[in-house]
Amino acid sequence: MADPGSTVTDTGEADQFCLLLARYRVRAGLTQEELAAVSGISLRAVGDMERGRTRGPQRRTVRALAEALRLDRRRAAALEQAARAGRPRGTRATGAAAPAPAVPAPAAAPAGTPAAGTPAAGTPAAAAPAAAAPAPEESAAAQAAGTYALALPRDIADFTAREDALALITALAGTGEPAPEDRPAHPRVVLISGQPGLGKTAFALHTAHTLSHLFPDGQLSLDLRGMAPEPLAARDALGQILRALGVADGAVPAGTEERAGLYRALVRERRLVLLLDNAADESQVRPLLPGSGPALTVVTSRHTLPGLESVHRLRLDALTAAEAAVLLGRIAGPDRIAAEPEATAELARLCGYLPLALRIAGQRLVARPQQTVSHLVRQLAAEEYRLDVLETGDLAVRPAFALSYRRLPAETRLVLRRCALTAGYDVTAAVVAAYAELSVPRTERHLEQLTDAGLIQLSTPERYRLHDLVRLYAGELLAAEETPEGLEAVRGRAGAWLLRRAAEAGLLFDPEAAENGADDDSGGGDPDPAATGALAEAARWLEEESPEWLAALRQAFAAGRHREVIDTAEAMHWFSDRLISWDIWAEVFQLSVDAARACGDRLAETVHLNYLAWTYSTCLHQYRRGAELAGEALESARMIGDREQEGWALIYLGGSLRFLVRHQEALDTYRQAAEVFAAVPGRSARLGGLVTLRGAANCLRESGRVEEAVESRRLALAGALELVELWSSPLPHLMAAFAAHELGLDRAALKRWPAAEKAYRQALVHFEAVGRPDSMTKTLTELGTALIEQGRADEAREILTEALTDLSSESSRPHGRHSTRPGATTAS
Repeated sequence: MADPGSTVTDTGEADQFCLLLARYRVRAGLTQEELAAVSGISLRAVGDMERGRTRGPQRRTVRALAEALRLDRRRAAALEQAARAGRPRGTRATGAAAPAPAVPAPAAAPAGTPAAGTPAAGTPAAAAPAAAAPAPEESAAAQAAGTYALALPRDIADFTAREDALALITALAGTGEPAPEDRPAHPRVVLISGQPGLGKTAFALHTAHTLSHLFPDGQLSLDLRGMAPEPLAARDALGQILRALGVADGAVPAGTEERAGLYRALVRERRLVLLLDNAADESQVRPLLPGSGPALTVVTSRHTLPGLESVHRLRLDALTAAEAAVLLGRIAGPDRIAAEPEATAELARLCGYLPLALRIAGQRLVARPQQTVSHLVRQLAAEEYRLDVLETGDLAVRPAFALSYRRLPAETRLVLRRCALTAGYDVTAAVVAAYAELSVPRTERHLEQLTDAGLIQLSTPERYRLHDLVRLYAGELLAAEETPEGLEAVRGRAGAWLLRRAAEAGLLFDPEAAENGADDDSGGGDPDPAATGALAEAARWLEEESPEWLAALRQAFAAGRHREVIDTAEAMHWFSDRLISWDIWAEVFQLSVDAARACGDRLAETVHLNYLAWTYSTCLHQYRRGAELAGEALESARMIGDREQEGWALIYLGGSLRFLVRHQEALDTYRQAAEVFAAVPGRSARLGGLVTLRGAANCLRESGRVEEAVESRRLALAGALELVELWSSPLPHLMAAFAAHELGLDRAALKRWPAAEKAYRQALVHFEAVGRPDSMTKTLTELGTALIEQGRADEAREILTEALTDLSSESSRPHGRHSTRPGATTAS
C-alpha cells in the first residue's frame, strides 16, 4: 500500500503539513507529549502544528520532527515539502497521490455523489466542498479524556492465558475470516464483555499490540468512560478520533452524524486498530463503528450490549486454576510460587481465579518479598476481610464492583444484595424471588439486567451464578444497607417457603401418600409407576436446590422452629433412599434428631435415630457408628413400646453387624427383627419382614451357607410377589426386583448359571415395571456374566453394551437405589 503522505498535492493548502505530521506521529505510536520530549520542541508548538495553527514550520523544526519520528528519507522529504507549501513564500510541489482530505462532504449527499471528502471526477481541487464551520467547544468529558493522544498504552509483559480468544480475533483480523467486502453485514468489530476484574482492557490492549503488524496504518485507543457519572459522548469521542487521524480542528464537523460520516470515509481503506474501551451502552458505540473496510474495532464493556448489531461477541470468564498459577508466577516470580504449590492453589481459589484479584495478590507478594504465599492465604481466608486484603496501591477489587453497582436501579441493587442470602453455587429466579420478596417474572428481569451488567453469570439457561468475590461484595452491601431485624425476617419467610417446597417434593416419593393421592383423584385407580414426570421434576428440584433447602433447615433449627425441621426431614426420608451417595443425609437427620429432643418428642426421636443409623451404615459406610445409633434407637423404641420402630432398629443394627463381618450376631439380630415384625400388623411390618429375610440371606451367602441363603431369598421373593398383587405401589415391584437380583447372585455363587439367568431376567421385569432403568445396570452386568458362563458371548456383548450405556448416562449425577424406606433395600 502506497504511503499516503509520500507526496503533496496542490489541494491540501495549509492542511497538508498538520495531517501528515499527525499521521506519522500516530503511526510511530507516540503521544504529543512524547514527540515533544524526543524532538526537543515544546508541547504547545507540536499541538499548534497538528491543529493547523502553525502552517509552515522552519526547516530545522521539520528536521527535528523527522528524526524524532524516525522517518526514512522519502517520508522526511514529504514532510518538508508539506511544510514548504505552508510557508508564505514557499513554492508548492505537485504529486500524483493525495493524502486523506481534511474536510467532510455534506451530511446528506445525493445519490451518485462521490464519497465524503473526495472531489468529483474532473472537478478542480480548489472546488472541493468548503470546510465545515468550526466545531463548538468539546464537553468537559472530552477535555478530561485528552483530545489528541490516542496512542495505545503499553502492553503488560506478564499477560497470561486467553490464547483461544486471541486466536478468534486473529482469525477475524484477516488470517482466517472472510474479508469484510465479502460479508458487509459482519465488519471486523469485536465486543469483549464480562464481569468487573476479568482483565478485558488488558486483553484488548494485548490483542492490539499482538496484531499491530497486521494493521500498519496505526493503532488507537480511547477510553469511553462507561462507568463514569458522565460517560464520554459519541460526538466527543469522534472528535478525538478524527483529530488523532490528522483532521485539523477547523475541519472537524459539528454534529455527531457528520463526524461519524467523515470517520467512516477516512478509515474505509485503512488497516488500523481502534480500541474502544469501557463502553457504556449501544448508543455510545454505534457511531464509532466503521461501515466497512479492513479496520479492526475492539470494544470492551462490562455490559453485554445486547442491542448492538452485527458484531462478533467474545465473553471472557475467570482463569483456570493452572492459568491462575502461571499468572501469579509471572508477577511474583516462578520460584516463589513453585515453592508453595498447595498454598498457590488455595490463593488462586480465594481470588476466585479473577485476573484483577490475582494481580493484586501477586503485587502484594512483590511488595513484601519476605512474606510467604501461605501467609497471604491466611489473610485472605477470613471472608469478612478478604476484599480489604485484595487492595494494593491503586488496584482494588471492591471499587471495580462498586462502579457497576452504583449505576443499577434501586430494585435491581436490592436483588443483587439479596442474592448474597442464597447458599448454592447457582440459583433460580424463583429462589432469588423468595429472598427479594418480588414476583418471579420481576426478579428474572432484574437478574437479566445484572447479567447484562456483568455482575451475574448464567450457568445454565435457567440458573444464575455470582462470582465468589461479587457474593462477598453483595454481602457487605447487605450488612451496610439493610437492618439485621429485616434480614432475619426475610430469611425466615424465604426459608419457610423453601422447606414447604422441599417437603412437598419429598412426599411425592412416599408410596403410601402417592397411593392415597391417586385414590382421592381418580377413585382408587392404580397409579402408573412409569409416569415419572412429577417424580422426575421433584427429584431435579430437590437435587439442584439442596444447598438452599439444607441452609433453610439449619436456619429453622437455629431459630427454634423444631417442628418444621422434623416435618421436613420426615418428608425427605423416602427421597433419601434414592440418593444414598449423598453425604448431606447425616446432617439432615442429625438436625431432626436434635429437633425431636428439643421438642421432647420421643417417638420422633426414635424414628429419626433409625434414619440416622441407616445414613451412617448405608451412605457413609461408618458401620460402628451405625451400630451405635441403631442401638440407641432400639433402646428408645423399647422404652416407648413402639414395636415397629424396634423392628427397624434391629434391621439397621443387623446391617451394620453384617458389614462388620460379625455374621452370626447379624443373623441373631435379623431373627429378632423377624419375630417383632411377625407380631405387628400392617403393610409396613410386612415390608420389614421381607427386608429381614433378605438381610439374613445376605449373611448366609457371605458366610458360605449359600443353599440356606437361596431358601431365605425365595421366601423374600414370594412375599414381595404377594404384595405386588395386593398393593398398588411401586414398592412391591422394587422389593421383588431386588430379591430376584440377589437370588441370581446366590445361584451364581453355586454356579447354577441358567437359574441365575432366570432370576436376573425376573428382576429386570420388575425394574421396568416401575420405570427405573438406572437400577438395572448391575442386574444387566450380572446377566451378561451369566450368559458368558453359558457360552452365549454374542448375547452377553449386547447386554453388557446396554449396561455400559446406562452407566455412562447416569455417571454425571449422584444417585442410589430407589427402595422402600431408608435401609429397606440397601441396608440389608
